[in-house]
Amino acid sequence: MREHTDATLADAAIGEPLIVREVVCPPKAPDWGRWLAEIGFLPDEPAMLLGCFAPGRDPLVVRIGVSTFALRRAEAACVRVAPASPIART
Repeated sequence: MREHTDATLADAAIGEPLIVREVVCPPKAPDWGRWLAEIGFLPDEPAMLLGCFAPGRDPLVVRIGVSTFALRRAEAACVRVAPASPIART
């Protein structure tokens, strides 16, 4: 995944633990933000890219919280993410 702040779920490596930072939708599809929020793409939610369909890597299989969805790459590109910090174990 790209290391800068514009990293999106569409850029993620399969299996990389992530945290949703924000959802930013294109002007041509403003309703995607509401829909993504309704299915769980909210700030600080854990997320992970589980797989993709070849050829073209579309759609993507993603996990948000404990739910799994198929998203088009264009939708996944709206979800800005950061690497999840490791959980401290005692």
